[in-house]
Amino acid sequence: MPRETWHDALWHSSPPGSIYDYIKVASFSIGPDGLIDQWSLRAEELFGLTAAQTVGRDPVDAFMPPELRPDAHRKVAEILDGKEWTGLIPFRIPGGNGAHGVAEIYVMPTQTETAERAALCVVVDVRALRRIESDLAASQAIFGQSPFGFLLFGTDLTVQRANRRFATVFGGTAETHRGRTVHDYLPAHEADRMAEALRRVLDTGDAVTDLRITGSTPRSRENRHWSINLYRVHGGSGRPIGVAGIGTDVTRRHLAAREAAGVRRNLALLNEAGHRIGNSLDLETTARELLDVTVPGFCDLAAVDLYQGLLLGDDDRPARPQGPGVPSLPGQGPARTPSAALRRVAFASAVSDAPLSGPGALVAVGDIHRYPAASPGALALRTARPRLIEGGGPEDLVQSTLVVPMVAHDTVVGLAQFSRTKGSEPFGERDRAVAVELAARAAVCIDNARLYRREHERALILQRSLLPPGDPEAAGLDIACRYLPGNAATEVGGDWFDVIELPGHRTALVVGDVMGRGLRAAVAMGELRTAVRTLALLDLEPAEVLTALDEIARGLGAPGGSQQASRAALHSRDSDRSEVYLATCVYAVYDPVTRRCTIANAGHMPPVLVSPHPCGPGEEREPMPALLLEVPPGLPLGVGGEPFEEVEVELPEGALLALYTDGLVESRDHPLEEGLRGLRAALADPVRPLEDVCDHVLNTLDTRHGEDDIALLMARVQGLPVDAVGDWQLPREARSVGRARELARAKLPAWGLEGLLDTTELLVSELVTNALRYGEGEIRLRLLLDRTLVCEVWDANLVQPRRRRARDTDEGGRGLQLVGLLSAGWGTRRTHRGKTVWFELPLPGAAEEAVTELSAEQLLNMYG
Repeated sequence: MPRETWHDALWHSSPPGSIYDYIKVASFSIGPDGLIDQWSLRAEELFGLTAAQTVGRDPVDAFMPPELRPDAHRKVAEILDGKEWTGLIPFRIPGGNGAHGVAEIYVMPTQTETAERAALCVVVDVRALRRIESDLAASQAIFGQSPFGFLLFGTDLTVQRANRRFATVFGGTAETHRGRTVHDYLPAHEADRMAEALRRVLDTGDAVTDLRITGSTPRSRENRHWSINLYRVHGGSGRPIGVAGIGTDVTRRHLAAREAAGVRRNLALLNEAGHRIGNSLDLETTARELLDVTVPGFCDLAAVDLYQGLLLGDDDRPARPQGPGVPSLPGQGPARTPSAALRRVAFASAVSDAPLSGPGALVAVGDIHRYPAASPGALALRTARPRLIEGGGPEDLVQSTLVVPMVAHDTVVGLAQFSRTKGSEPFGERDRAVAVELAARAAVCIDNARLYRREHERALILQRSLLPPGDPEAAGLDIACRYLPGNAATEVGGDWFDVIELPGHRTALVVGDVMGRGLRAAVAMGELRTAVRTLALLDLEPAEVLTALDEIARGLGAPGGSQQASRAALHSRDSDRSEVYLATCVYAVYDPVTRRCTIANAGHMPPVLVSPHPCGPGEEREPMPALLLEVPPGLPLGVGGEPFEEVEVELPEGALLALYTDGLVESRDHPLEEGLRGLRAALADPVRPLEDVCDHVLNTLDTRHGEDDIALLMARVQGLPVDAVGDWQLPREARSVGRARELARAKLPAWGLEGLLDTTELLVSELVTNALRYGEGEIRLRLLLDRTLVCEVWDANLVQPRRRRARDTDEGGRGLQLVGLLSAGWGTRRTHRGKTVWFELPLPGAAEEAVTELSAEQLLNMYG
C-alpha cells in the first residue's frame, strides 16, 4: 500500500460497521493486587456497574456468588501467575429484576511497567454471540441453499458475494464472481437498466420488485428472462453497506404468458372479425373489411384475390378443390395448369403503399391475373390448403407470407395473402390456424354476398319484367311513369305500377307496394299485379277489386290459400302473421267520357290532384295548389276484416293526377310530412310537358337515398272530344232496333268509318235486340271513338248475358256468337243501375283488324 494511502487510512475517521457493533465487547483490567484497576464504558453497559462501583474491588467478590468464590480466587491466582483462561461467568443483568446472564470472558496475563503481573479481561454477552451464530447459520442456509440466484453488491455496485445457484447458471465458483459488475453478465442496454436500478435502491432505500431483465448465459445463447428483486442491506448501526439482489428465471412463465397473450389476441381478433366482416352484401367491401381487421393487428401487409367469374356473376368458376390424387392427362395435370383468372379486389399495408408482390409480379388493386402453375398461390387454390412462404431476397421487405385459400361451402372463392415484414415475429402454426379461420369467415360472407347479388339481380329482372314497358297509352289520358330501384346495398322491393285498359275506353291506374324486400317480395308483387289485371278485366268496381285482392294477399303466405288463411284467422286472433304478405295499393278507374275518376285505397299514399288554373285569353296562368285527395285509406291488403270505400271525383280538362309509393316522399332523413309538402310544391306547375314534370319531381325530392324503391305514375286528363261520343236513349219498343241501326249508320260516316258500317250496324242490332228481349227499363246506346270504335248498350237488368252454343233446332241464341266472331272483343259489366254489354272494333288500317267477313265454316259452326 502506498505510504500516502496507508497514512490516510490510518488517520481517517469513519463510522463503525464491524462485527463489534453486534456483539458489544466489554473490557476491564486487574492489577497486581488482584483488584480491578480499570473499567470500560462497555463494561458499565454490560454489567450495569459504574467505574466508581468496581475500581478497587475484588472481581470475584463483585461478580461471583458466594458458593463459587473459592474456585474463582484460585483461577485469578493462576492468571496472575501468567496463565490464560477462557470461560463462562454468570452476572446479574442490569435492570433491577434480579435476572442473571452468562458472559464469555477471555483473560490474558499482562505486565505493568515495573514488571508486575496483571490481567486484561475481555467480556462478551453470550446471548449476543448465540444470536449472531444463529443469524449467520440462517443467512448461510438462505444464501447458500437458495434455488434462486443471489448477489450481494457493495456500495461501489460490484459483486461482493454470489451464491452457488448463481455460479451454476453463469459458470465458475462463487469466489470468481467477486468484484464483477452487471455489465459482465448482461447486454449493454439491459446492464444499464440494472445498474440504474441498483444505484436508485442504494440511494433511496426503496426496494425494486419484479424488474424484468433479458439476457443469455454462457451455456446457452438463447434469450432468458429473469425477474429481479433488489433491496438495500444495512449494517448493525443502520448504515447502508450494499444492495442484495435475488433473480428468478421466468423464461417459461414468460413464454406461457406470451402464449396466453397470443391466444387472447387471436380470440379478440376473431371476435372483432365476427363483428366487422360481413356487414355489407358487397363482395369488394367484404374483402376490404377482412383487411381492416388483419392489418396491422395480425400482419403488416395483406391482399385479397377473388375469382373473376365470381365477380362477374358467372357460377361456372372453379368449384371444389382438387386433391393430390386427382387423375389428369399427361402434360395437362393440375400441377401444370395455371390458376383461373382472379382479380385483386383489396390491398392493405401498415408499412408501405406498394402493392403486395408475394411470390409473383406486382399486382395492383383491380388487376386481373393468374398464378403460375406450381406457384404457392396456384397450389393453395387447387388443394384448398394454406401455404407458408418463408422470406425472400436480402432486399425483400417481407420475411414470411401465408397464402390462404378462401373456402365457403367446399368451394374456393378466392385467395388471401397475409405477410409480415422483417422485424416482426414470423408466422407460426397458431397464426396459420387463425388465418384459415379469418379467410373462411370472409369467404362465407363473400359467398353470401354472391348469392344475395344473384337473387337481387333475378328479383330486379322479375320486377322490371312485370312493369309496363315504356310509357303506356290510355284513352283520354297523357301518361308518364318512372321507376327507381333501391341501391345495390338494399334488396329489391315490391313496388309496382300498372296502366290497364278497360272497356269503354276507360283506364285503370294502379300503384302498389308489397311490404318487405327480396325475391319473395318481388314474387308476391308479381302475383298481386297479375291478380289486379285479372280482376280489372272482370270490370269490377275499385272497392270490389281491392276486396278480392285482399283475399288473394292473405292466401299468398298460407299453404292452403286464402280460405285456409281465413280459417286460421278465425281460430286465432293473435296468430303468427310472419308469412302473411302485406301490401298497400291504390286503384283508380278513369272514364274519359264523363271525366270522372273512381278511387279506392288500401293503406297507400293518398293521390295528388292538381287542377288547371282557369284563365282567359291573354291572361297569365298562375300555378294551382296541389291537393291530397281525401280517399279513405283503408287497411293494407292481407289484413282483412274491413271493407274498402271508394271516392268519385271529377277531373277537369288538363288536370294532373299523381300516384306514387312511399319511397318518393319518405326516407331516413326526410319524414313523411316533409316529403308530401315537397311533392305538392314540385307539382304546383303542371303546365309543362308531363315527362318534364316527372323529371322535375324526381330532381326536387330526395330520391337518391336508395333506401326504398320509388314508383311514380302521373296522368294528365285529356278527355274525349264531344264529337267523338255518340250517346242516345232508346225506348223499350221493337222499333228501337231499327232506330239504333239508323243512329250508327248516321254517326260512322261523320267519323270517316264507312268501312265499318255494315259490321257495326249488324252488331248494334244484336245488342239492342238482346236488351229488348232480356233486359229491363230504358235502353241506352253509346258509340265512342278513340284508338278503336266501342259500342255500349245499357239496360236496367243486372243479369249478365253469357255466350252459349245454340242447338240445331233453336231459332235464336246466336247473337252473342256473332258478336264474338265479328268484333275484336266484347264483354259485359255491371253498373250501379244495371249492366252494359259492349263490343270493340279496330279502326281501318290498324295493325290488328277483327274478322269482318264470316267464312262458310264459321257460319256452319254457328248453326250446328
